Amino acid sequence: MAGTYFSKIFGKSPVKPLQEHMEKVLTCVNELEPFTEAVLSEDDTGIEKHYKKIVALENQADTLKKDLRLRLPTSLFMPVDRRDILEVLTMQDMVAGKTKDLTGLILRRKLRIPKELHRDYRKLIKQCTKAANQAYLVISELDELIETGFGKIERKRVGRMLLKLDGIEHQADALEEALFTDLFELDNDMRAVHAMFLYKVIEDTGKIADRAQRVGSRLQLMLAR
Repeated sequence: MAGTYFSKIFGKSPVKPLQEHMEKVLTCVNELEPFTEAVLSEDDTGIEKHYKKIVALENQADTLKKDLRLRLPTSLFMPVDRRDILEVLTMQDMVAGKTKDLTGLILRRKLRIPKELHRDYRKLIKQCTKAANQAYLVISELDELIETGFGKIERKRVGRMLLKLDGIEHQADALEEALFTDLFELDNDMRAVHAMFLYKVIEDTGKIADRAQRVGSRLQLMLAR
């Protein structure tokens, strides 16, 4: 009876479900590299196979997101603010959502990426997956932060991880700009609609790193409260 009473007051910690959601998001993003290799090699069967994996993983992440929202305690005694958890969850969800949107666009439009862009586009994809992996590592530290009472040493350690995430995202921005420049030099030789969608593909790819960085930014705001 007493245990039930206190569990109602304090509720279950939402940290583990949040971390599980980010882990599923990361698995989704990590499918980008094999998907991209299929795109660059014009392997339509591979493109569809990896796209279906990405959709399935994004759907699983969406289910975890909805479950966490439904089960998130309203207790005033949670270790972190409910609003903060929801905001971090939203940012995580946007990473998986943008991954599905990007790959869906490439599949539906049957887009081919010019060979002149292959090297830098691979680099951009790797940078995006690197950003998602770093965001996952940061979120994985949240339970340690809480256990130490947001102690100074752990805060500094997470702060360094967040700075690394910022640096990864800045490098992704630089690669995105380089690809825009290279595409501009090529777009006179291609159909206008095709060029327009390639610009969007590059922009949306860069947004995956941006969304991953925002996961870190929301956590940083949580630490600042």
